Amino acid sequence: MSRQQIPVVVLTGFLGSGKTTLLNHLLRRRAGRRIAVVVNDFGAIEIDAMTVAGQVGSTVSLGNGCLCCAVDASELDSYLERLSRPAARIDIIVIEASGLAEPQELVRMLLAGDHPGTVYGGLVQVVDAAEFDATRERHPEIDRHLAIADLVVLNKTDRVAEEERRRVLAAIGGLASGTPVVSASYGRIDPELLFDPAVVPTEEEKVRQLSFEDLYAEEPHESHDAHDGHEGHLHARYESVSYTARAPMDPRRLMEFLDSRPEGLYRIKGFVDFGAFDPGNRYALHAVGRFLRFYPAPWARGEERRTQLVLIGSGIDGDALLKELAVCEETGAEDTPADDRAMWGVLRYVPDVSEPGAEPEPGAEPEGPAPDWP
Repeated sequence: MSRQQIPVVVLTGFLGSGKTTLLNHLLRRRAGRRIAVVVNDFGAIEIDAMTVAGQVGSTVSLGNGCLCCAVDASELDSYLERLSRPAARIDIIVIEASGLAEPQELVRMLLAGDHPGTVYGGLVQVVDAAEFDATRERHPEIDRHLAIADLVVLNKTDRVAEEERRRVLAAIGGLASGTPVVSASYGRIDPELLFDPAVVPTEEEKVRQLSFEDLYAEEPHESHDAHDGHEGHLHARYESVSYTARAPMDPRRLMEFLDSRPEGLYRIKGFVDFGAFDPGNRYALHAVGRFLRFYPAPWARGEERRTQLVLIGSGIDGDALLKELAVCEETGAEDTPADDRAMWGVLRYVPDVSEPGAEPEPGAEPEGPAPDWP
């Protein structure tokens, strides 16, 4: 079975919105994941910590921690190709765009790129709650950026009153209809919104360099880090719903569900059993925002045939989602395939493996009960 693809997340936001602070937060709390960070400029991404753990330059390797690359757009494709090689053992790639970058162009580059080891992981737009109106006045293009975002982080909410936060949320809702919005202070969002669980090595590495988490644990926390007492809840305001079905799914009904995904539903990931509609394959499903892909791969010998999905969003109705998915299950003889057209809706989201840049099937079957990863 093909090796797992690496999600590539684009982190964008205008100057001062707090995206570098958010990135530092993710690096400090990566929970064992190996992160590659591609940036246009280093900004304030823990340069001192990098100096201690490795060396600062165009490429920074932190052993079992992260790897940072300072690149321009013309170099992006080659860096993604290098980072997606199995030897790099990277779990996720985060591209921190310049404060004046055009995120739509970055997304286009990713979708048109020729690196089968990566898959689009979503566009995250960071917004300064305290400067929202001023930013729109200086940079009216933010309206367009919000409209294409897969997730919006409303940052610096500690600097505004609750009434003002709600007003800004309403304004963002009008510009990015249906897009999940997460409120945050100091860029503190739950990493599980973006990261899948790390693959734990079978053997502990005998020698490794210090990671960001190692360094951060040894440093005295000052300034805004004194607010870490609130880290337990992080104001994430999102829900995670796990769904498992042993009955095969009807492809037409499932596509009706996916084509009309409710507002606030950000990520869907897992595996689908279409039963007699394609008895030889299971289908890995990867959806982030408006992006959707299926990856068919043969069932392993003795593998239990079932559907396992995890859905993550903000303001979603978990019970309603589970009921809608249950409707997609086959219920009787009337659900058996009458012709090949039933799978057409699914197959239009399957990459053509004969074409350059087509993605392989991303990952293997999780063991045990319904997975906890997002």
